[in-house]
Amino acid sequence: MGTSDCFDSPQGRRIAYHKSEGKGPWIVFLGGLKSDMEGTKAVFLEAWAKAQGRAFLRFDYSGHGESSGTFEEGCIGDWHEDTMAAVSALTQGPIIPVGSSMGGWQALLLAKEMPERIHGLVTVAAAPDFTEDGYWANFTDAQKQALEEVGHVELPSDYMEPYIISKRMIEDGRNQLVLRAPLNLPFPVRCLQGTADTAVSTETALHLMDHATCDDMRLTLVKDADHRFSDGSCLQMIEDAVVDVLGGL
Repeated sequence: MGTSDCFDSPQGRRIAYHKSEGKGPWIVFLGGLKSDMEGTKAVFLEAWAKAQGRAFLRFDYSGHGESSGTFEEGCIGDWHEDTMAAVSALTQGPIIPVGSSMGGWQALLLAKEMPERIHGLVTVAAAPDFTEDGYWANFTDAQKQALEEVGHVELPSDYMEPYIISKRMIEDGRNQLVLRAPLNLPFPVRCLQGTADTAVSTETALHLMDHATCDDMRLTLVKDADHRFSDGSCLQMIEDAVVDVLGGL
């Protein structure tokens, strides 16, 4: 998909990215845990944005894809810093974050940090607070002991090699939680969720809907769609959600 560009974040991490200039608001794709910017959804949205003459950014968090660092060293807070740095350095004016899975959590953190720049928000199988509500809440006593003694645990994945979940990721995640305090989203929000998703439950999507304060927030449940949410009809739904949030600009 062409050669990536890179920049150094204020924290000294080398962040790889692709961006295409165009009319705003900027569409910023935020990928999932251990995903990279070459994923189906990111590349699809980039092609759509280019065809529409719209500004678009996709990038790799540190420890992901072509960016510096290793996944095992990272945590939600690091990737939030990467997201803030990428948006600040590479985009101007209003943005529409499109967050997939962990990227949905990142999009919500971004919205809390810089609400004045958010034109609207789209999430796909958003996974806010998953380190606490998904991982820690379901760890066995043996896993919690391993986290203390070894510093990490291995979790199986339906999509790739096991995840190495560090003690730092769990502890840092508690500083990034968005479902424990008021979450004001003063812009259009569109959430997409598959009912066959084994990584993020529909209950998580409903909890986010119930918790957030937003005058224009809609959740679309898609029967039998899985966590990838990347077949032709799902990609079309993501495009439609972005168009909806754009509001006819």
